[in-house]
Amino acid sequence: MFGCDFSSAPTARKPIVIAAGELAGTDRLVLGSLQRFSTLDDWGDWLRATPAWTGGFDFPFSLPRELVEHLRWPRQWEPLIAHYASLGRAEIRETFAAFCAARPAGGKFAHRATDGPAGSSPSMKWVNPPVAYMLHAGVPRLLAAGARIPGLHAGRSADRVALEAYPGLLARELIGRRSYKSDDLQKQTPERRAARADLLAALEAGSPRLGLRLVLAKSQRAELVADARGDDIDAVLCLLQAAWGQQRAGSPGPGHGLPENLDPLEGWIVSA
Repeated sequence: MFGCDFSSAPTARKPIVIAAGELAGTDRLVLGSLQRFSTLDDWGDWLRATPAWTGGFDFPFSLPRELVEHLRWPRQWEPLIAHYASLGRAEIRETFAAFCAARPAGGKFAHRATDGPAGSSPSMKWVNPPVAYMLHAGVPRLLAAGARIPGLHAGRSADRVALEAYPGLLARELIGRRSYKSDDLQKQTPERRAARADLLAALEAGSPRLGLRLVLAKSQRAELVADARGDDIDAVLCLLQAAWGQQRAGSPGPGHGLPENLDPLEGWIVSA
């Protein structure tokens, strides 16, 4: 199993991070390795080359139904993703900006049903964070790997399962709304470092709702606390959510703890 902290434009300085781990018993998740990919192609190649996995990915898998219907885009997930992948980022930005401009203040963006319980950003946002571009870059590569996306896509490989994850959901449950990361060097403060340490301590003590506790080596803990950008911790948070979903692979409906009545166009964030 792994968790993925994603970037739609990775570099050596800001790579895609994969946190891999395995369950030990029913309530312990042992962190294994951290891997980094500086290009989308390298990451996509790794997904295709790894024979079996369950992954929690920190990017949206679909768009809000309200937006899709307004734009008269395909209302089934696979044709929608094919259409979306055919667009350039400039066209996506212009289309979504026009949608927002026509709406009143306080209601500019359309939301998926999962955004409320997850506390996630609308998947049509193209800035801060640019999750619309992350969807555009990430989902086609999941499809190229043959991944099964419960509730949305059957896939070619039953042994590769992609779950949409959101690290902020689990982080807020454990340390509230304390900020624990920043890409801005000036904002990489002792307070944020302390928040990362507290977050890791809470993960090691165990998430009461997920029923899982993280098992770390001392060197791993130091590495995670030292990462001021928080990418490594975010990958670990996604790993915990993927493990929770994997434990519920056989649950009713789409499985993996996802709601039985999830919208098959919008999808759902695992554990929300």
